Amino acid sequence: MPSSRRPAGRRAIALGALAVVGVVLSACAPGAAAPDTSADAVNVSTELTSDEVTLTIADETGFPVTDKLTEEFTKQHPNVTFTITRDTFQNLTANAPKLLASSTPPDLIRLPTLGETVKDGLVLDLDPYFDAYGWDAWPASQLAPLRMSEDGVRGSGALYQLGLGYSITGIYMNTALADQLGIDGPPATMAELEEDLATAKAGGVQPIMAGDKDGVVNFVTQAAMNQYADKDEFLAWMFNEPGATYNTEGNTEGAELIRRWADEGYFPSDINALDYFTFVSQFSDGGALFTFNGNWEAANYQAALGDDVTFFLVPPIEEGGDHVAMGAANSFSVAAKSQHKNEIVYFLNWIHTDPVARQIIVDVTGASPGGDPSLALPEVESGSLIEKALEMSAQIGEENGQVDFMANTTAGIYAGSIIPESQLLVTSQITGAEFTERVQKFYESEVGG
Repeated sequence: MPSSRRPAGRRAIALGALAVVGVVLSACAPGAAAPDTSADAVNVSTELTSDEVTLTIADETGFPVTDKLTEEFTKQHPNVTFTITRDTFQNLTANAPKLLASSTPPDLIRLPTLGETVKDGLVLDLDPYFDAYGWDAWPASQLAPLRMSEDGVRGSGALYQLGLGYSITGIYMNTALADQLGIDGPPATMAELEEDLATAKAGGVQPIMAGDKDGVVNFVTQAAMNQYADKDEFLAWMFNEPGATYNTEGNTEGAELIRRWADEGYFPSDINALDYFTFVSQFSDGGALFTFNGNWEAANYQAALGDDVTFFLVPPIEEGGDHVAMGAANSFSVAAKSQHKNEIVYFLNWIHTDPVARQIIVDVTGASPGGDPSLALPEVESGSLIEKALEMSAQIGEENGQVDFMANTTAGIYAGSIIPESQLLVTSQITGAEFTERVQKFYESEVGG
C-alpha cells in the first residue's frame, strides 16, 4: 500500500463537542396580529408546579436525547409527564410554522432556524427567564446565535432558543485503514489532508464517506470553506447583517476545493443517492478512511469501530494555526402559544443545571452540556471519542473558532439552494464560483440584496 509522505510523529489533534442543523420555512396567517411573545405576558416563575402536567415536544426522528431527558425529569418530578412527537428533519422544519401557529402547538419544538417565526410572533422571548434564572452566568457566545434582533439579525437582540447540547463538527478517521495505508495520524494541515485522500484513493480505499441526498455533504463543503474564509465575514452573512455576502474569495476557494475533490474521485460515486443514515452506516461498517460529521455520532462510531476510530478538528491551512469549526446548539424554541411556559422553561433550565441531565447530554449526544462553565463537567471514559469531543469543544472555545452552520442562515436556503447546488458541486457539474454565486443569489431573494 502507498504510504504517507508525512514525517513520523505528527501530533494528533484533539477534538470536541457542541450539535446539528438545518432550516425552517415559516409562515403565519395573512392579516393575523402577532401574539405577545414575551414572557412578560405570563407570570414568570422559577418554581415548578405541583399540578399534574403533560408537556409536548416536537423533535426529529432518530435523536433519542429527548426520550432520555424526559424520562429522567419525570423520575425526579412524577407530576410532569411528556408526549414526544417525531418527524423527519425536512418535514419537521417545513411544518414548524404551522405547528407553532396551531391551536394546540407543542410546548417545545426543535427549530434549527428561527426564520420568520420571531416576526410572526410564533416563538417565546426568553429574556425575562434569562434574568429570573441567572443565565447571565452562561457564556454569551453560547447564546448569541440563539438571539435575534427586531430587524431579523441573529447574534443580538432577545433570546428565543436554548440548546439541548451544544455541538461541533470535525473529521472521523478509521485508524485501522490509516495503518493499512501507512498514515500515522490525523493531518496537521489541509495539504496533509489532501495527501491522505490521495493515498487512500491510490490504495483502493474510499477516501471520504459522505452523502448528499439530504444535503449533509455540507459538513464537508463548509469545513473546506471555513479554512479559507474570513470568519467574521462568514458569520456576518450567516447572521443576515446588511450588506453581507456569501460570494467571497475565501468561500469560492473552499467550494472550488470540493469540486476538485469530486474530480479526483474522493467522494462516493453515488453520493447524491446516499442520505445521512446511509453514509453514517457505511462509515460504521469500515467503508472509508474519513467522514465529516458531528460529535453527536461519537458514541455510535465508537460502538461500531471500537479502537479503530479517532476524531479530530479540521486542520488549518498553516500548521499550528487556529482552527475553525462549525458548531451550534441543538436548538429548541418554546411556542408563544404554549399553555405551560413556566414548566417547559423549568425543564430547559434543568437540562443545563442538573448533574444527571448534563450527563445524559454527554452520554447520548457527545455534546457539551452548556450552561454555567463553573459547573462540573460530566464524567466520560478516558480515551473515548466523547472525551476527544469535549476537548475539541474547549479548544475551539479557546481559539474563538466556532462558526454557525451555513444551513441555518435563512429559512429556505438549505432546501432551496444549498442542497441542489451542492449536489451539482460534488458531482463536478458546477464550479466553486458558480456555487457561491448561486447560493448568494438565493440568499438575496430571501433577505434582499
